[in-house]
Amino acid sequence: MSHAGVVQGSRVRVLIVLLFTIQLVSMGAMEMSGPFWPVHLRGLTASDSFFSFASVAVYVGPMLGIILTSAFWGRIGDRHGHKWMMIRALAGLALTQFALAFSNDIWQILVLRFLQGAFAGYIAPAQAYGVSIEAPSRRARLFAILQISTNVGSLLGAVVGGLILDFATFFWINIVAAVLCAVCTVVAAVVLPNVPPVIKAPPAANQAGTRSLWQDSPLLPLLAIMGVMLLARMLPQTSFSLYVSTLFEVSNSVVGLCYGLLALGFILSAAPWSRYFEKRGQQETLQRMVYVVVGCIALTSLAAITRNPVVFVGVYFVWGMLLGATTPVLMAVISRTVDASRQGYVLGVAQSTSQFASIAGIAVGGLLSQVYGLQYTYYFVAVAYGVALATIVALRHRPPLPMVSGAPRSE
Repeated sequence: MSHAGVVQGSRVRVLIVLLFTIQLVSMGAMEMSGPFWPVHLRGLTASDSFFSFASVAVYVGPMLGIILTSAFWGRIGDRHGHKWMMIRALAGLALTQFALAFSNDIWQILVLRFLQGAFAGYIAPAQAYGVSIEAPSRRARLFAILQISTNVGSLLGAVVGGLILDFATFFWINIVAAVLCAVCTVVAAVVLPNVPPVIKAPPAANQAGTRSLWQDSPLLPLLAIMGVMLLARMLPQTSFSLYVSTLFEVSNSVVGLCYGLLALGFILSAAPWSRYFEKRGQQETLQRMVYVVVGCIALTSLAAITRNPVVFVGVYFVWGMLLGATTPVLMAVISRTVDASRQGYVLGVAQSTSQFASIAGIAVGGLLSQVYGLQYTYYFVAVAYGVALATIVALRHRPPLPMVSGAPRSE
């Protein structure tokens, strides 16, 4: 069962808006420093090889921390309540950002960034808490709203961070971020109601449920689909600016416009897509997801072929519109494969999967661009989407399996 009945009526809408705001502010605070770590690290070492390593590790470190700990924190949240995991994560963000403000040693910075991912990891507990107060029929919309907040926060955070760096030092970016995360921690602790955890089944039944979670449910294929689609999205990440500026010979402003339009397309489309999918079962959702992925294949193939910058910019915006129908919708389907007592664990696993897929996409994309050249970048993206399409088709034709007790049926 869900705890949606614990919080009733219009108050749920207020709490969802509050979750949106907390996530927007906290993720925006983290992204204030995001684009500028290489600039900061460049001033801390004269070694080009060490700088190259550190400029990658400073981004990969938090992702590795999330991969290693998300499922663990999810289990703790399932046992003791997801509000406490949100508070733990926000406090972790505040403390690590504060420590980073005073760190001028690269190794110390890299360790703190890893710990930031390992002890913070805010997104998964926020999703699990949202699931505990929102009606199951609106779950897709919930994930869309929370992911929109992350995207808007990332865009605004980068702008604010740049403004701070224009007038002050990198120290103040981290201090401001720490203060914002601390404020979010206090707001979450004081304002959000505590939703008690769902009482679990006896140990023997619980062990059997854990086995069925992976053996007798579509969870693993769904995670694979989401992972491959995220990998496809991240393949052009490292080579994007070089690809656009080299092949189209355009200014940096056009490069930035292109990148921003992808996020804008996602922000505009995620909520409408979630409303479209929220009343559909698993099989019907996957059937319609096929058309979304086919659209992504067509768009990225066009991006690979075209040498017209206007067409490429348009492709990126429409691609962003289609991406709004991918991760939020798949997260809702993944969430519905288990009952309320294991939401934290499953969403933690999903968060680890997304981080691993992002790292793999960045690494594989960089390697492919070096080996085969920039001009083939989007052909590889189209191929990756083809793999996701094959996985969806295979899952659609898989014989129906019994759902875990307490989870809605997929038909």
